[in-house]
Amino acid sequence: MDDDILIESFEGRSPSLRIAIVTETFPPEINGVAMTLGRIVQGLIARGHLVQVVRPRQARESGIAPADMEEVLARGAALPNYGELRFGLPAKNRLVRLWTEKRPDVVHVVTEGPLGWSAVAAARKMHIAVTSSFHTNFHSYSSHYGLGLLKRPIEGYLRKLHNRTLATMVPTQALASSLERRGYQNLRVVSRGVDVQQFSPSKRSQALRQSWGLGPQDIAVLHVGRIAKEKNVGVVVAGFRALQQTHPRAKLIFVGDGPARQLVQESCSDAIFAGMRKGEDLAAHYASADVFLFASLTETYGNVVPEALASGLAVVAFAYGAALELVQDGSSGVLVPGVRDSDFVDAARRVVASAQTLEQIRAAAPASVAHVAWDRVYDNFIAVLQQALAVNGHSFTATAQPIAALSRPHA
Repeated sequence: MDDDILIESFEGRSPSLRIAIVTETFPPEINGVAMTLGRIVQGLIARGHLVQVVRPRQARESGIAPADMEEVLARGAALPNYGELRFGLPAKNRLVRLWTEKRPDVVHVVTEGPLGWSAVAAARKMHIAVTSSFHTNFHSYSSHYGLGLLKRPIEGYLRKLHNRTLATMVPTQALASSLERRGYQNLRVVSRGVDVQQFSPSKRSQALRQSWGLGPQDIAVLHVGRIAKEKNVGVVVAGFRALQQTHPRAKLIFVGDGPARQLVQESCSDAIFAGMRKGEDLAAHYASADVFLFASLTETYGNVVPEALASGLAVVAFAYGAALELVQDGSSGVLVPGVRDSDFVDAARRVVASAQTLEQIRAAAPASVAHVAWDRVYDNFIAVLQQALAVNGHSFTATAQPIAALSRPHA
C-alpha cells in the first residue's frame, strides 16, 4: 500500500495559477520549514491560486487534506536522526503520470531529498517551469552527525539540484551572496514573515512565570527549537550559566524536543523543559521570557528569531541568518560576530548586566520586525513564480479543471 500515491482532491475553480509544491515536511509537523510553507500555502490559496502539495505521509497523521488544498501522498522512509520525519523516495515516473493527467503551471521544490530531485527531473522532462527553495544547510549539518567526509558531495548534490531549476528562493541577501560564491545560480531573495498579532509582548503571563518559579524581577531565558547538536544547545547552556552568575534566580526554559534532550537535562538539571508548544500557548511562552539565546550556526534563516523579537525578548544570536537581517546590535538585540562560543557566552553575560539596558532592548525589539509582513512574502513568492513562467515560455492557464480523485489500488 505504501508504494502507491493517494490523491485527495477538491472541486475545481478558476485560479490564477496551478502550483505543485513538493516537500518532505508540512504542517502539522513542527519545524521552521513546515510552518513557513504552511503559511505560504494559505496565502496562495487566499489569493485564488490552486495548490497541490506532494509529500510523503508522516508517522501518526490522519492523512486528511486541509480544506481547499489538493494533497498527494507519496511513499517515504524515516529520516536518519530525525525519526519523527520521513523523506520522500524517488517518484519521477509517478509524478510524470500525475502531472500528465493534470498539468501544473509551475512546480516548486521545497526540500532536496530524492522526492525533490524526482520532481525537478519530471518537471524538466515535461517542460514545466520549476523553481526551488534553499531552506536547510545540509552540508553544514553533516559535521554534527559524523558525516564530515560527505560535506563536499552533499554540497555538489545540492548545487546541481538547485541549478537545474529556473530560480532558487533564499530568505536573506547574505545567504544569496554566500551561495553565489559557491556556484549557485538564479538566486532570488524571498524573506519570511512573522505574525505580529500572535507573537506579541501582550501575551506575557505572570501565572506562567510563577509556574517557572520566577518573581516579577527575575530573568527567564528562553530557547525555542529542536534540541539537537546542530542547534548548538551546549553553547546556550554555557551562556545561561554565565548570566546566572549575576542573576542566580534566572531560569532556562527549553521549548521543543529532540535527540539531545537527555544530554542537556544531565548537564543542566535545573532547566525547565516545556516540550512542544503551539499557537497561543507558544506565544505565551515567548512573551513570558526576557532573554532569547539562539546559538545555531546552521540555519538559513531561523524563524524563531523574528518570533522572539516580536514577543519583546532581548535576542542574543550570532550575526547570521534572520538575526543579521533584523537585529540592530545593542539596540533591538545583541549580535555576536564570528563563530566563537566564548564570544556568545560573553554576550549572554553582558545583555543582563544592566537592568535598564535590558529593558530598553526588549522595548525596541518588536519594532524591528514590524515590516516583516506575510502579505509581502506571498507577493514576492508569486513574483518569482511569474518570472520563472516567463522564462519558461508559458502563460497562466485561464481555467482549472477538477482533478479526479484516485482511490488507492488494492495491494
